[in-house]
Amino acid sequence: MLTTKAHQMKPLASSARDADVLLVEEDAHDAELTIRALEECGCTHRVEHVTDGEEALDYLNSLTLFANWHTVNIPRLIVVDVNLHNAGGLHLLRQLRADERTRSIPIIVLTASRLAIEIVESHHLGVNSYVLKPLDAPEFSETVAAIGRYWLSVNEPPPH
Repeated sequence: MLTTKAHQMKPLASSARDADVLLVEEDAHDAELTIRALEECGCTHRVEHVTDGEEALDYLNSLTLFANWHTVNIPRLIVVDVNLHNAGGLHLLRQLRADERTRSIPIIVLTASRLAIEIVESHHLGVNSYVLKPLDAPEFSETVAAIGRYWLSVNEPPPH
């Protein structure tokens, strides 16, 4: 079975709002780099990491895998790699945009895929940004930190 990680952080003194991020990434190394970059930029309290689209939907729907954990708060940001083996990234994007509860959540595709069809389809499905993963670790961290700072600190989400 694929593993799921929950990373708890200290609350920011300047913000009373939760800054929940759902990270959908099956590559353990990329997931760890992403989580570390979000933690270091100081723009998130908690990152939930799942490894495929099916786990992401289970998490969001409080089904099976997460049913006994807690009532799930809808995250403020979803970061998805489109290259997922089980319930792929594009399928997940379709589901997220079809659901009234998740339709307005910013979704950032963070991927190594340069396939034009995946870029076009991701934008067609309503992603807020399609970002290519830098190969250099420091550049990767800075890119993720910039994403986190913008979507969690600068962007004003619609009221619920």
